[in-house]
Amino acid sequence: MKKIRGMIFDLDGTLIDSMSVWHKVDVEFLRENGITEPPSDISDIVKKMTIDRSSQYFIDRFGLPHTKEYVVKRIEELVRIEYEENITLKPYVRELLDFLDERGYPYGVATATYKSLACAVLKRSGIFDRFRFVLTDTEYPNGKRFPDIFLGGAKLLGTAPDETLVAEDSLHCIETAAGAGFITAGVYDEASNEDREQIRAICDFCVDSLRDIPAILTAKD
Repeated sequence: MKKIRGMIFDLDGTLIDSMSVWHKVDVEFLRENGITEPPSDISDIVKKMTIDRSSQYFIDRFGLPHTKEYVVKRIEELVRIEYEENITLKPYVRELLDFLDERGYPYGVATATYKSLACAVLKRSGIFDRFRFVLTDTEYPNGKRFPDIFLGGAKLLGTAPDETLVAEDSLHCIETAAGAGFITAGVYDEASNEDREQIRAICDFCVDSLRDIPAILTAKD
């Protein structure tokens, strides 16, 4: 394994504590559209999709009388207040960014979240300007089931995949990054707990929190 020279962070579940918000919004959206008992696993299903695909999935599965554009916009409206006012950073985010800055590691964000919301929560938390980039489905509509978003991030960092650490909490994202030759760190989040053993088997490093990342980087110095 080469020396790590840069990092790409996931947002939801990795940098911010937001996964429960998405479940609440998915349920709220379906209930306001007459689905009184939304499937308990609905968020587990759509979290692996792009925003565009998940919106079409809602329409197709539940026979909703809406356009995809309406669903995309409505879900953004429902979740916006949480990103703009309530969602908090996960522990040790600022400490890790301080460490990266002190050591000269470039870093950015690759997320499936709405661009406007991703930027809003990072700005409110006072860390937006610290990232080289925030890449979303806007730039990479295929999402994280394809490696393009990670490869694009590495290009912006000026690093090769095998010298770029990707920090993710979701199994399918780790699978994509690992398959493209990136070094991967599986970051614990309660929402991904059921996939923990699979994550542990696939990723190069498995950490309980971002506090453990500096040890990975210093071990590669």
